[in-house]
Amino acid sequence: MKKTLVFAFITLSILAVFCACGNGTKKGKSSGDTVIVGITNDMDSLDPHKAVAAGTREVLYNIFDGLVKADENGIMQPAVAEKYEISEDAKTYTFTLRPGVKYHNGNEVKPEDVIYSLKRVAGKLDENDIKIVSAFSVIEDISQAGDNDSQIVVKLSEPNTELIYYFDAAIIPADYKDQATKPVGCGPFKLVSYSANEKIELERNDDYYGKKPALKSATFKIYKSVDDAFMELKAGKIDIFPYLSFDQTEQLGDEFTIEVGQQSLAEGLYLNNEYGPLQDVRVRQALSYAVDFSEIDKIVTGGVSHVLKTGMFPSFKEYYNSDTEKNYSYDVEKAKELLKEAGQENLELEITIPNNYQLHISVAEILVDQLKKAGVKASIKQVDWPTWLSDVYQGRKYQATVIALDATMAPGDVLRYFYEGHKSNFVNFNNKEFNELYEKAMAATDQAEKTKYYKEAQTVLTDNAASVWLMSPSIMVAVKKEIKGYTFYPIYVQDLSKLSVEK
Repeated sequence: MKKTLVFAFITLSILAVFCACGNGTKKGKSSGDTVIVGITNDMDSLDPHKAVAAGTREVLYNIFDGLVKADENGIMQPAVAEKYEISEDAKTYTFTLRPGVKYHNGNEVKPEDVIYSLKRVAGKLDENDIKIVSAFSVIEDISQAGDNDSQIVVKLSEPNTELIYYFDAAIIPADYKDQATKPVGCGPFKLVSYSANEKIELERNDDYYGKKPALKSATFKIYKSVDDAFMELKAGKIDIFPYLSFDQTEQLGDEFTIEVGQQSLAEGLYLNNEYGPLQDVRVRQALSYAVDFSEIDKIVTGGVSHVLKTGMFPSFKEYYNSDTEKNYSYDVEKAKELLKEAGQENLELEITIPNNYQLHISVAEILVDQLKKAGVKASIKQVDWPTWLSDVYQGRKYQATVIALDATMAPGDVLRYFYEGHKSNFVNFNNKEFNELYEKAMAATDQAEKTKYYKEAQTVLTDNAASVWLMSPSIMVAVKKEIKGYTFYPIYVQDLSKLSVEK
């Protein structure tokens, strides 16, 4: 039987510039005050300032709040701060703190907590393993506004109109040392228990300053693979499960609604530009010509995704260069010609894929068949998520990989993956023209100039085939029909605070 398909398309504003235990849950029916969400990533850290993986952030989103928080349209809304101002020269940000915000331990959020939290993620404290927000390198000073204990002033060394998107960094207590094991935030839910590789149990924060969640509790159940989770989903043991392929949605019964949303993700065959044959731009261009983008979209996501040819998200409408979509029409003979010119007629390519995302696996399987037609012998190497992070993303010991890149809602964050010297540039792309355009765009305070530079930078990425972009994939999520309020965001999260269950 066909399921209901609900489409939620994310649009960003002009300023928006890259995821309790229900033991009594029966098949087809959820308890009225709790849900179980299936996920395929264990937590890489419970400390929000140390977490790296998107699969961790989708859970921690419910536990921690920052000074601001993005809504479903990508607009930064006041959170721990009740309002903020950006100076005309874009060098001073002033945040007015919301009174009476409490942590999960009952203590109130204080100005020193905010200053500590921001300095911590800006790398201005002597602490290890913090995921430093590189954009905060422009911060010169973070302080209380004189005697006004409700205002925090952030001064920058240079103008930056995009920095507001990074102030969603979690605000945590300055004097609390157990975030990695017993996290304390001020978000809508608080941690009850965490069992590695098994589950994360949350309960509602009844002291939450915002609208109280309808759910009393929720459980994120961790699975080793998509297949394991999908079997439990079909058995009715999970209420919500993302990461579905189009084929999988067709296997579910009518007790589920399939929610489909466009999020800010860029699915691609990402290439290690420093790997032997891939150093030659002709080889990278040949791979782009050898791929039938539309076929992949049709098979994997039912034709509802947005085909990509560059590194920006189409949901960032102000900055996205749609002209790049005209490049690399499917042309096997052109691909063969370029490979011959480069002396790579018998190219072999190993594609390393994390085994916990069915979307990436399905895409890679199609790519192997398509590339074969151009004479490229591609093979798939599946690894677990921690191995992918250490070997591919951090170690850069790979040839090619299929992954969907995410980012904050700042355009500079989206394109940082290709900027020389940035730790996120795991594709090892090094292009002087791109670097200069990126720097000009980041520095521009004039909106028209910023847009111009970012669009030109995308053209450079596409012309040089920094990677083989495929699509901004639709996200298909199975949700029990009695669960209402599932919401998509431009960033990859699972927002429990808007969910309710019909009894």
